[in-house]
Amino acid sequence: MTHTLVFGGARSGKSAHAERLAAQSGKEVIYLATARAGDGEMATRIAHHRDQRPAEWPTVEETLALADTLRRHSTASNLILVDCLTLWLTNLMFSEGGDYPDVGDIVLPARFHSERAQLLQLLPTLPGDVIFVSNEVGMGIVPYGAISRCFTDEAGRLNQAIAAACDRVTFIAAGLPLHLKGGPC
Repeated sequence: MTHTLVFGGARSGKSAHAERLAAQSGKEVIYLATARAGDGEMATRIAHHRDQRPAEWPTVEETLALADTLRRHSTASNLILVDCLTLWLTNLMFSEGGDYPDVGDIVLPARFHSERAQLLQLLPTLPGDVIFVSNEVGMGIVPYGAISRCFTDEAGRLNQAIAAACDRVTFIAAGLPLHLKGGPC
């Protein structure tokens, strides 16, 4: 079993790289999509991703219960490609539908902490290979609003925790892979 994190900025080529790794694995690939089409632009992005991947890859859509879904679908003979962790993180942050203040302390929903903890506990026990795709959002300026800063902080913490638990970590910039852990994928 091999666990891989592929991360980078928006439109860096991270999903395409992860899909190439999955296709080269020789295993049955299950595509686990975390996106929610909240508007037309996001629906277009989802359709683009769907059109890019092989039709024979079954797609499982799960916006919140990532650990449970991985537990149900992971086998020694398959590979699950999770695209992406930062969309899942966003879904969790807004899972209770509350509005966040522009200033002051941000209180994240209890489910946020529970789901994150479940994922990190489950990862070492999964029997199959997993490739996680995630965005690197903390390399730019410090965001202006409190919720944006909170998201950037939580995405960074999640990426660090997943990277620590993975065998391989690759950063993608301008379509080029930089192997940070575990050698070339």
